[in-house]
Amino acid sequence: MKSVTIGTAGHVDHGKTALVKALTGIDTDRLKEEKERGISIQLGFAYLDLPSGIRAGIVDVPGHERFIKNMLAGVGGIDLVLLVIAADEGVMPQTREHLDIIQLLGVERGVVALTKVDLVDAEWLGLVLGEVREYLAGTVLAAAPVIPVSAVTGEGLGELIAALDRAVQEVQERPAGGPVRLPIDRVFTVAGFGTVVTGTLVSGTVNEGDTLTVLPQGITGRVRSLQVHKQKTRSARAGQRVAVNLAGVEREAVQRGNVLATPGAFRASHRLDARVFLLPTARPLKNRARVRFHLGTAEVMGRAVLLDRDELAPGASAYAQLLLEEPVVADRQDRFVLRSFSPLETIGGGVVLDPAAERHKRFRPEVLARLRTLESGSPAEKVLQQLGAAEAPREVSFLTTATGMPPEEVTRQVQELAAAGRVKVLPVENQLFVLDARLYDKLKQKIGGILNAYHREFPLREGYPKEELRSRLFPDVPARVFQALLQALADDGLVALRGQAVALAGFGQVLPPATERLLAQLAALYREARFQPPGWEEAAARLKIPPEEAGEYLAYLLRNNTLVKIDEGLIFHAAALREAQDMVVAVLRRQGEISVAEVRDLLKTSRKFALPLLEYFDQKRVTRRVGDKRVLLKK
Repeated sequence: MKSVTIGTAGHVDHGKTALVKALTGIDTDRLKEEKERGISIQLGFAYLDLPSGIRAGIVDVPGHERFIKNMLAGVGGIDLVLLVIAADEGVMPQTREHLDIIQLLGVERGVVALTKVDLVDAEWLGLVLGEVREYLAGTVLAAAPVIPVSAVTGEGLGELIAALDRAVQEVQERPAGGPVRLPIDRVFTVAGFGTVVTGTLVSGTVNEGDTLTVLPQGITGRVRSLQVHKQKTRSARAGQRVAVNLAGVEREAVQRGNVLATPGAFRASHRLDARVFLLPTARPLKNRARVRFHLGTAEVMGRAVLLDRDELAPGASAYAQLLLEEPVVADRQDRFVLRSFSPLETIGGGVVLDPAAERHKRFRPEVLARLRTLESGSPAEKVLQQLGAAEAPREVSFLTTATGMPPEEVTRQVQELAAAGRVKVLPVENQLFVLDARLYDKLKQKIGGILNAYHREFPLREGYPKEELRSRLFPDVPARVFQALLQALADDGLVALRGQAVALAGFGQVLPPATERLLAQLAALYREARFQPPGWEEAAARLKIPPEEAGEYLAYLLRNNTLVKIDEGLIFHAAALREAQDMVVAVLRRQGEISVAEVRDLLKTSRKFALPLLEYFDQKRVTRRVGDKRVLLKK
């Protein structure tokens, strides 16, 4: 069933709470002070069962100018406004301010209730209706139905319910998929259950047993139970007003303005990039003016840094960076409201473009161009913008968060851009990493240059160690992602992957003649020595190879299996080793066992070489030691 939240709006004492009670039977004034003073101070909550079968949540907000911040905490998650105007007073200051706020928050649909019609005559009612329609012209409620009603006599209530039902059916439902985000408007404890938080679920679905995080504190708790409209449920979805009983979270650790969210899906930030709008009735806004920032249920002090001017004129808009005194949790395209520091009045609002922005210098063309793309660029432009600013491959999920687009749309854009040669896609297990084609070309040149220099310095090495190359280029990129990048370079014919090393394609196929001669001489020296090979330092000295180069020659001959190291400091030619094994195996097949002394005599060598050879054959599971003898394992 569709989930929709209706929010009231209107001047103090225009009958919002009485009307909600007449519609729902629920008195939303729950505080003793509210009963005594006859006005709403805190948010009130109710629900309305509509003829279409939809149960709509209702948030009843205070109308007094002193409680605008409470009103703002309630209307941030509404889908539809019920604007209440008393027939005996007409449009009043908070009528105007509340509707300004509704428009700044992007609420596009509503119904107007002209209350207290039982207190006026027909002529007066006609005059007020004309005034209201004139006032609404040019606002988001210009085409909204205006329904005369009385909470006392019940006049017009049926027509009002029908109008709300029609409007609710036109509301676009909030996304039940994606991460959970619930701005918290109330926190309390229930004996025997612990901490309970309430709010309107902006996105996602909450289930019993889920683990969620309270931001910005980063406190994690488990959903013990859920209620929607005072009825227990196992699941709640976006658009519903929800009460969440949290296990593992102390009441004192949570407050209004915090956000309950899927772990890791959002992060709090002190700095936001935004398009800021100033109301026509506001005073000019100077750069770095102190403002009250309202987003969701949060109110935070901050400063508005204008990025392309020194002053914002009434009725105008500009790009700005909001520097906040406390961190807030925001998402791209979130709407917010700005109020002046003093006097307390609504001056404007805006749209979040980057919820976790880096600090910018003012009047920078590249900064303004980036914000224009974030605000109105095509999906492909937004993806390319994020990749263009990256110096390493980015995962598709990062692009989803960074652009604010749905995952399936980001994947589609990446595939189309890859087909057009504008991005390079790296498959990594079940994930896709992406980099701008220009960065990929830049990396090809850089890696090619690094490998070329390395090969000149170390011509006998197999290649540059992969992990060292990753640490040099992308220390923060996982090894599996770097491996995918190297594989792409190999597929493009730039490099060759050799175990744990990477080399330029074709490297090592032809060595310099002088190097080839030395390698051949070393191999011949060991082959001729057969079963009494020299130590490596002795062999290098015989051929006058400098000590600093000798290790490179040894590593090359071992890697190519020309030589085999069977023990520390003991190296044999591979052919000599095979010959020794064949001779030992032949004896074992004849007589069944052999001693170290017999091997020494067989190979015409010394115990110094015979014993390590037999131990090597044991390791290779050719022979097995039985007492002082060896027997054959490999048949």
